[in-house]
Amino acid sequence: MTRKQKRLAVIAGGMGVVAVAAALVLVALRDEIVFFHSPSDLLTNAVEPGTRIRLGGLVANDSLNRSSGTLVRFAIEDGGSEVEVEYNGILPDLFREGQGVITEGAFQPGSPVFVADTVLAKHDENYMPREVADSLREQGVWQGEGEAN
Repeated sequence: MTRKQKRLAVIAGGMGVVAVAAALVLVALRDEIVFFHSPSDLLTNAVEPGTRIRLGGLVANDSLNRSSGTLVRFAIEDGGSEVEVEYNGILPDLFREGQGVITEGAFQPGSPVFVADTVLAKHDENYMPREVADSLREQGVWQGEGEAN
């Protein structure tokens, strides 16, 4: 083998190792990837029960219902549709009706209620997660900073 062939073999072997490592990382993370959906997206793209997703939008007015303990039910809307959400836990301090929110969880088999295990609320006056803001803008519901009402 010439010197040039050895160098090419080492480079090809290195690229092969990097490709295998990348493939292993992607396979390992496949189950951890969570996709974002808005309530209107759920009408057009059905999600299998038990599949973890992020559901985001605005907390619908007059939808907050606190049960005994830490069980809370509310609705998330985006102007096009609304999804009922059930959450068992303590809500963030900034959580309130009419504000942006992202929840993580899954639909249970045979139930239209989204069961969330995580609720994320906006953290200041100017923040709205990009995915939520884009979805709400498409529906014509939310206008962010610098946009006329």
